[in-house]
This record gives sequence, structure tokens and C-alpha cells, in this order.
Amino acid sequence: MLHFNRCPHLKQIAQKCFPSIHVRTDKHVQLFLSRTLALAEFRKSWHSTHSLVGDKNIILMGPPGAGKTTVGRIIGQKLGCCVIDVDDDILEKTWNMSVSEKLQDVGNEQFLEEEGKAVLNFSTSGSVISLTGSNPMHDASMWHLKKNGIIVYLDVPLIDIVSRLKLMKIDRIIGQDGGTSMKDLLKFRRQYYKKWYDTRVFCESGASPEEVADKVLSAVKRYQDVDSETFISTRHIWPKDDERKVSTKFFSEAVIEGLASDGGLFVPEKEFPKLNCREWKSLVGATYIERAQILLEKCIHPADVPAARLGEMIETAYGENFACSKVAPVRHLSGNQFILELFHGPTGSFKDLSLQLMPHLFAHCIPPSCNYMILVATSGDTGSAVLNGFSRINKNDKQRIAVATFFPENGVSDFQKVQIIGSQKENGWAVGVKSDFDFCQTAVKGIFRDSDFAGFLIVEYGTVLSSANSINWGRLLPQVVYHASAYLDLVSQGFISFGSPVDVCIPTGNFGNILAAVYAKMMGIPIRKFICASNQNHVLTDFIKTGHYDLRERKLAQTFSPAIDILKASNLERHLHLMADKNGKLITKLFNQLEEQHHFQIEKMLVKKLQQDFVADWCSEGECLAAIHSTYNTSGYILDPHTAVAKVVADRMQDKTCPVIVSSTAHYSKFAPAIMQALKIKEINHTSSSQLYLLSSYNALPPPHEALLERTKQQEKMEYQVCAANVNVMKNHVEKLIQNQFV
Repeated sequence: MLHFNRCPHLKQIAQKCFPSIHVRTDKHVQLFLSRTLALAEFRKSWHSTHSLVGDKNIILMGPPGAGKTTVGRIIGQKLGCCVIDVDDDILEKTWNMSVSEKLQDVGNEQFLEEEGKAVLNFSTSGSVISLTGSNPMHDASMWHLKKNGIIVYLDVPLIDIVSRLKLMKIDRIIGQDGGTSMKDLLKFRRQYYKKWYDTRVFCESGASPEEVADKVLSAVKRYQDVDSETFISTRHIWPKDDERKVSTKFFSEAVIEGLASDGGLFVPEKEFPKLNCREWKSLVGATYIERAQILLEKCIHPADVPAARLGEMIETAYGENFACSKVAPVRHLSGNQFILELFHGPTGSFKDLSLQLMPHLFAHCIPPSCNYMILVATSGDTGSAVLNGFSRINKNDKQRIAVATFFPENGVSDFQKVQIIGSQKENGWAVGVKSDFDFCQTAVKGIFRDSDFAGFLIVEYGTVLSSANSINWGRLLPQVVYHASAYLDLVSQGFISFGSPVDVCIPTGNFGNILAAVYAKMMGIPIRKFICASNQNHVLTDFIKTGHYDLRERKLAQTFSPAIDILKASNLERHLHLMADKNGKLITKLFNQLEEQHHFQIEKMLVKKLQQDFVADWCSEGECLAAIHSTYNTSGYILDPHTAVAKVVADRMQDKTCPVIVSSTAHYSKFAPAIMQALKIKEINHTSSSQLYLLSSYNALPPPHEALLERTKQQEKMEYQVCAANVNVMKNHVEKLIQNQFV
């Protein structure tokens, strides 16, 4: 929500320029970015019914052997409504012969066409319909069904389907010829199921038909209840019960707006969805993309992003953009330590895991009639990851979404600087700021809170401001997936059995990465301890040990691990809000005190609660280099400085009674000077290119990052803008960039 009082005719202008923005005036004019018109129609159509089904159909879709017929009958009994099996009640009655006889009579292609025609001639309402396994391969009939129903995909593990078909003595299905195995054909068909479903029911191994039926009903209820999953600000104070919904936001609105109007961060109003043990076990053999689809569908309401569209986004984000097919693999380092490699994306840092997906979510959520300028403060890795991610959205979206990245001019590594500047595209720019990251982050937050400036940009240029830092929920949420996936990989590799606890150790600056691990635990991953690893800027370590967040007389130190050279950890606010049982009044008090007095102290009860799950320590520069050196000597593995910080702290704090997963947040190539110093390599010369190629010749693990090597082939000097550490100067840069892009 944007508040502004500039321009007396703002309401008329805004409504004329932006029909999708609803404007309400009182003392200050307020703009609300509404959900899309499609959502409004969606809500209207579903809430026009009084029962779970009403005049809509529940349509069960899935492969042969998924249990559609059995589950459909159970649902029909529970709801007291008509149950229609397409095989028995439509096809065989239309053809006056069995389905198998028809298939034998006409062959695969003609069968699919005649099956589709039979469904097109059929119409019903308020029923449960069990499709055939091949119905989704006929587009026209599926559109016909979709108009008056919700399509529920019964997603059964492939190994279970094959076993069931063997028990049913079915050795051939439609589309299968002599050279195609049953397993391959079922894999092929998944693309059609993914194309049509409105909501997915994950049918884990061992689930009974009754359990699946209950899941279907829950999924349909969730799909209908489009207002059930809302977000609140960490600083929101509820006035009265009848006004609760006034300040809540939907997922799409939280992604668009980034920062709440009161300066707080958006968090789910309700608890995170939780998977049961069998559901998690069924994901052990899944790919990263499949895990991401299941988990994120549970966290994003289909009214905000339709499940099938979300699946497409995930496949685009993680399909070909990562050097490793596993996306975020886990590697055994030594003893009980495992490395979660989060650097296989196009810019070589963990930020890619969210910023290859978040731009697609953002582009989907924004109203079609507005332009958006994304403002980003970066301590090193975020900048290039944001620029790269938003450069991959489609051409039309690039014309209405632009990115400005502000980075500390002398506060990132030489390679990071080259990478940020080199990542500039037609819709993204890098701006160096003559200060540190904390100033950049505070300044960007200040620009968001300046309602006059935001209003001016909307009226003058038709452009809305938003963020892509981890203060944006759409940026933070995808990070939950890789923490869950890492645990599942340990189970898959046989190091642990599901349910066994693990610790996670994460180099921490802005608290987003470690908070995502907390959310993974809330979804059911058995994480025992969160080990917060700091460098010489150890304000978080001190806070976890004492409950006192103190910035007084604390100066930011530049270290070998610049991505965690941060003193104001934005996402800590989200975790404190969670620990304080969503007490917005307390959070407002604490962070106002931090802003005004540069410190705050939480009460003993909250300190105790924090220390139940968190331990923390910090690592000196010398210890960081020593860890890189010793790890390479003992295992041939090169840690980047951030990962080295985490390893030092893990060695010191973890009791070795369970595995510890150390997050490796960047590829070592990005910090060649520090690595060469640690490994005692004498430099031939000082260019980034020569340093990277020298390191790549060492034949170490992990292997060289090809995308980073390609980056060094660019000219060393590239154009970019530099500005003074002044918020007004930064605003001028933002306005000029908007003029160049949108006017």
C-alpha cells in the first residue's frame, strides 16, 4: 500500500492511468494494488455456491492406477452427489462396447479423438467425475470440462503406479507401442497432467483411498477459499476483530509491494503448511524441480499463481540455468560434515536459487497496466543474481519491469563488482554507492517509505517501486526448498533415515538464508539446531548469545566474506515476530528503538526461546583463510570464504552427535584473491581473469564454474553509474533510470 499526499488530483489521474488500481481518499490518498481481474472472477464464481461442490464438478485426473474411480466413489458418498466414471458411464455407453474393444478396433490415435468427442458431448454439474488416464491428451475436451469444474491431479509416485498396474494385470495402456515401456509412457503423460490441473493431491506411498479422498476435499476447500491465505506486516497492530482483514495482503500483493507500508516485512498470517512423514518420504526419490513444485504449491494459493503455471515457472527457473542437474547437491566433506552446494546457478551464489524463480512470480503477479522499478541493495551476490534473473523474463515483461541495483562501491570483491556491472541488461542497471551495504539497504528502505516520492513516480511516469531483496517474500520463500531438499538428499544417499535430526550451519548476514531453514523445519524437516556463523561483523552472534542487538560504537569491517558484512539483519525481524507470537506492537517498539537508539534488548523469555534452536559464533579473518587451506589439503575441496566461516563455526559449535549441513553460499571463483592468499599461491598478475584460470587449473572440487569463467572474458572496464551516499541523489538516479526505460 502506498500513501501519499502530493498532487490534489491524484485520485482522478491514477484511476485514469491505472484502472486496476483502486484508490480511496481520506486524510491521505491510498493506492491499493488489487489482485488481477481473473482472481476477482475466480472468487465470484466459487463463492456463488453454498456447498463444497455446488454447481461445479470435482474432476479427478491422473494416470491409470491412480485410484480415480475408487476415490471418486468415496467423495461422492461423503458429499451425497452424483459420481461419473468416464470409462463406464460415458465411453462404454456411447460406444456400446468396452474401452479395450474400442482401442483394439480403432487404434491409439483414433481412440483419443473419439474419446475426446464423447466427452465434448457430455455435460453435468455438481458431480464428481473420474477421468480416464488419456483424457488429458485431448485439449478441446479438457477445456470443456475445465469451464465448469476444478481439476484435481492425483499425483501418485511412478513406482506405485507401475506396481498397481501389475497387480491389475494391465500390461498395455493407450499410446503404448512395442518399443515403449510402461514406465516411459507414464513419464511422457505427466506433461499432460501438469498442463491441466487446478490443484494437486500428493498421494504418498501407502495412502489409503479414504485418506486420498479426504485430501481431495481439503484441496478443493482450499481452492475455493481464496481469502484464506493472507499476509500481515511484522509491525501490524490489530485494532479490532472486525477490521482484521483491512491490513492483510494476498501473496501476489506481498510480492508486488515488497515492504509493508508501516516499514515491516510481510509474513504469513497462518502457520506454514506441514507435510506428514509419508509425504516427505515420497519426495526422497524426487528431483529438485519436483520437490520445489510440491512444496511451493502448498505455500502459494492457486488464486495468486495457478498451480500449473507455477510448475512451468519452476521448470523454467531450474531446468537449464544450473550447471548441476541436481540444482543444489549435497557433498560429503568429512566426518559428519556435508556441504550444501548452492552455487551452481548462472551467477555462482545461493541467490540464484530464489532469483531465477522470483522474477517470473513477480511478472505474473503485477497488474498489466503498470510499470515497475525494482530497487535492490546488494552486499555482493544479490546484485548480479537479480539482474540475471530479471533479464530472463519474457520480452513483454521486460518492457514493464526494470531493475536498479545499488552496491557499495568499495565494499564488494573485485570479481563481484565486475560481475554486477557485467550483468547489466536492457532492463537492469548497476549503481555504485560511496558507502557500505548497511547504508545502501537503509537508503533503499527509506525510498520505499517515502510516500511522496512513490506517488510522484506513479503519477508522473506510471511506475511503481518494488524490491527483490530478501525483504520480499517472493524472494525468501524459494529458499525453503533447498534446505528441505538437502535433508532429503542425505536420506536418499543413505547417510540418515528419515526422521533423524540434522544441524544446519549457515554463514549469516541478513538472516534470510537461516530463516528459510527455520521455515523448512516448520514444514516438517527435522532440523535440530540452527548454527549462525558470523565473520568479524558478529552482531548476530552477540545477539543470539545475549539477546542484546547493539549497533552503538560498532563499525562495519570489510572482510574476505563481503556478502555477510552486514550489521542490520533485516530478516531477523521476521523471526522475532514469529518467536513473539506475532506481537506487532513489540516488533514495532524494538525496531523503532534500533532506528533511533541503535540497539534493543529482548526479554529473557524470548532469549531462552531463541537459544533453544539457535547457537552462534564468529570467525576471524585468519581462521577463515586457515580453514580454506586445511580443507583443501585434507580433501582437495576449495571453500569460498563464506563457507569457510561456516565451517570454522561448525567445527567449534557442533557436537558431532548428528550430521551438520554447511551451506556453501558462493563458488570460490568469485573470491580468487582470498583463495590464492589462503592456498599460498603467488599471483602471476592481478587480473580477475588470470586468477580464475589459475585456480581452475588446480583440478580441485568443486569444479570450475563455467559461467564465471565466461564472465572474465568480458572487458575489464564496463560503464556503470556511481553516486554519493545520499538518499536524494539515489532518488535522482532512480528517476533518471525510469525516464530512460519507460518514458
